[in-house]
Amino acid sequence: MPELPEVQALTDFLGSRVVGRVITDVELGSIAVLKTFNPPPDSLVGRPVDGASRHGKFVDLDVDGTHLVFHLARAGWLRFSEKLPTTRVRPGKSPIALRVRLDDESGFDLTEAGTKKGLAAYVVDDPQDVPAIASLGPDPLSDDFTREVFGQILAGKRTQIKGLLRSQGTIAGVGNAYSDEILHAAKLSPFAIADKLTEEQIDTLYAELRQILQAAVALSSGKPAAELKDAKRKGMAVHGRAGQECPVCGDTVREVSFADTSLQYCPTCQTGGKPLADRRMSRLLK
Repeated sequence: MPELPEVQALTDFLGSRVVGRVITDVELGSIAVLKTFNPPPDSLVGRPVDGASRHGKFVDLDVDGTHLVFHLARAGWLRFSEKLPTTRVRPGKSPIALRVRLDDESGFDLTEAGTKKGLAAYVVDDPQDVPAIASLGPDPLSDDFTREVFGQILAGKRTQIKGLLRSQGTIAGVGNAYSDEILHAAKLSPFAIADKLTEEQIDTLYAELRQILQAAVALSSGKPAAELKDAKRKGMAVHGRAGQECPVCGDTVREVSFADTSLQYCPTCQTGGKPLADRRMSRLLK
């Protein structure tokens, strides 16, 4: 799933291509992808794209005051073409869920692989009309996201720190991959309880949260959409690297699997050398 750094790069890339252009058509390859009905998609036709921005993991195109907002979910992606094919998208006949055509014959497709569909698009007058945007927590790269704010977020939270970092209503934009990376860099177990962390641990976690995301944004910046997935994978220290050597200490990266996801961590760096039990209610083996 694209997270804050990739979504920021996609937003910047898309903004450099579409801002100033006029939308000439919006084609739906999947009716299910559109989560709103008013304004309709064709209300965007004939109007200029004025800006591109990000809200957590959502991309927001300001189209002359109306907003096309989308979330790529787990298997979605954006494919930009300098010259789109002239044939129209046929619903149900391809992985293309939505196509936007521009006045210079360029445009982009939102695609989704697999059978489990999560890609979502919205046409709204205000991005806050999207419930998941309205409920987002603070952006961890904003100037307002201070160490004091972070400490207040953790205070009283008797929940595992991995889950808290991934909660979009708590902190916007961090997902499974970057939470693994942040916790590894901070030398914390993914199952540490948020309100049990020491002030020193919170200091370190805050610093690594900001540093990891800033570095990933810098790594992704300027790359075309087609290169972002590979860049993300190459930049990971533990996520997606179960069975490989930890680049910090050389221990073997371990994995905990759940019903529909998994996490990776280094026992030496994060759990005092003890492996985590590989079950949903994992805790340190004794």
